[in-house]
Amino acid sequence: MTFLRKLNPKKVVVKVGTSTIVLPNNKVNLRTISRLAFVLTDLCNRGIEVVLVSSGAMGVGLGILNLANRPAEIPEQQAISAIGQSNLIGIYTKEFSIYQQIVAQVLLTRDVLLYPESHQNVINTFDTMLRRRIIPIVNENDSISIDELDHKTAFSDNDELSAIVTEVADADLLIVLSDIDGFYTGNPHKDETATLIPEINEIDDEILSYVGGKGSKLGTGGMATKISAAKRVLAHGKPMVLANGRNPEVIFDILDGQEVGTLFTPKKTVHVKE
Repeated sequence: MTFLRKLNPKKVVVKVGTSTIVLPNNKVNLRTISRLAFVLTDLCNRGIEVVLVSSGAMGVGLGILNLANRPAEIPEQQAISAIGQSNLIGIYTKEFSIYQQIVAQVLLTRDVLLYPESHQNVINTFDTMLRRRIIPIVNENDSISIDELDHKTAFSDNDELSAIVTEVADADLLIVLSDIDGFYTGNPHKDETATLIPEINEIDDEILSYVGGKGSKLGTGGMATKISAAKRVLAHGKPMVLANGRNPEVIFDILDGQEVGTLFTPKKTVHVKE
């Protein structure tokens, strides 16, 4: 990934999915969150501005209430997400405090970004926090988000949200950490012939033909939502990397320009040979 090394990103959005920070038994993956806090703080110490988009509120809430599955009723989901979100931000705050790194919770709904005044307020909030070296931890405001005909407040998922945050924060790079090593020609868990595509410049029909279904039982996304996020980021001339978040230190490898995961980069980008 020579491109990333030459780009030398100064502002990065990192998105972590539920499967990355919540264990299969619905308990919090403390080891991963601890490593994530270490990595992102180190980036801040190096002068890189960081925004974290974190899923997991529903998964954490289910674990706290000892529930095996997400309930079907929307009010139940919203209540569980509210419980999980407060617990999750508490864990993040504690882990980042070990490295004297200040974090702040930002909960968004789609309608906030649709109106010019509130949209500008969000931009101002991000700018102020990043200027002060504070890491915003962003999630959808699940406890109040709804999706109705004339009042759409919900994002389709946090992959879409992370792409939107990349635009709002005017970040140089979006890193999406998931439970898969990158974008494959099929589902590597089911298709042994599936191969990793190291770089994608355009979301065309061939790429779309490789997209599978939804993600984990706790998450709302899947490869389709990640491709949708990549398409949005590419349309704004920015790159995105999809990689496995099992060990968040993979972020160091990405920023060092190593071939990790799948790099989505605009066609117009000129690669510089070393």
